[in-house]
Amino acid sequence: MQNIEKNLNRIHGQIAEAATACGRDPDSILLLAVSKRKPASDIRLARQLGQRHFGENYLQEALEKMQELDDLDICWHFIGAIQSNKTRHIAESFAWAHCIDRVKIARRLSEQRPSGMNPLNVCIQVNIDHEDSKAGIDLTRVPELAAAIHRLPGIRLRGLMTIPAPRETFAEQRVAFAQLAAALADLQRQGIDCDTLSMGMTQDMEAAIAEGSTLVRIGTAIFGERA
Repeated sequence: MQNIEKNLNRIHGQIAEAATACGRDPDSILLLAVSKRKPASDIRLARQLGQRHFGENYLQEALEKMQELDDLDICWHFIGAIQSNKTRHIAESFAWAHCIDRVKIARRLSEQRPSGMNPLNVCIQVNIDHEDSKAGIDLTRVPELAAAIHRLPGIRLRGLMTIPAPRETFAEQRVAFAQLAAALADLQRQGIDCDTLSMGMTQDMEAAIAEGSTLVRIGTAIFGERA
């Protein structure tokens, strides 16, 4: 409890400092605690400390945690790669899905979202550095995919996400994030109501915040090293 509390306080302090440095409201930036490979007990402790949003990469692991923690008010984000055989469970169980890179997946999520639930919040994943090891689409394909998602009733396009390749300097880190921010602004000018830039992790969240990130994903710095 003490370690997680200390870590959360430190991260919130870093977010506030980074936001203030660029004239932003710290409350405009959501902290997503990445809890993959961490026990449900750690999530329960973090929730007791006020953390509500948690991100999971592995579906079966996430579903087991949801069952164990169903007494808590938690907003679950799926932040892993999405295959067709996972869409039903994601549509039925999560509030957010961050890694949309195909119309087929978006359509399945929309069709499988239960009618009694709010639309599933989704982000398009952009492979900003064209890395073979990462999923996501090229920036040039964002408008077409966004337009297709925007027409689907069971999901709501909230914005874009990316995980850039590591860069050594703050200025270099900002370049990739600025490209994503510009792409989001283009969508907004086209009349697509989206508001989220899911970008920035422990090593580069200050640069992401400087370029407009509204959601940072932090895992090890909260929960410690994974086994």
